[in-house]
Amino acid sequence: QLQLVESGGGLVQPGGSLRLSCAASGFTFDYYAIGWFRQAPGKEREGVSCISSGGGYTNYADSVKGRFTISRDNAKRTVYLQMNSLKPEDTAVYYCASTPWVGARGCPTVLHEYGYWGQGTQVTVSS
Repeated sequence: QLQLVESGGGLVQPGGSLRLSCAASGFTFDYYAIGWFRQAPGKEREGVSCISSGGGYTNYADSVKGRFTISRDNAKRTVYLQMNSLKPEDTAVYYCASTPWVGARGCPTVLHEYGYWGQGTQVTVSS
C-alpha cells in the first residue's frame, strides 16, 4: 500500500527555519516525482516545490524561491523541504504528494498530476 508520511512541522518565529520530511513506502520510490503543496485556512491548496524522480530537476513557486530547498534521498525513500527565512504567510498545512514520472523531464507542478497524498503537517510562523 502506497503511503506518504510528512513530519517536521511546528511553530517557528518569523525568520526561522524548519525542515519537513516526506517518508514514502509501498511503491518504487525512484520512479516517482514528489511535490510539496500547502493550504492555508480559507485558501486553495497551492504548489510549493517539486523534484524529479532522480532528483536532478527541481521547481519552486515564486513565493518561496531562494528560501526553500527541496531534496531527496532515494536510499532512504525520503524527500525533504528545507524552509529558511520563514514568513507568517508561509503558515499552512504542508502536504507531500507523489506521481509516477519515469522517462519524463522535470516534475509536475499542478495538483491534478499527483494521485497520492500524505496527511499533511502544520507549519505555523508567528511571533
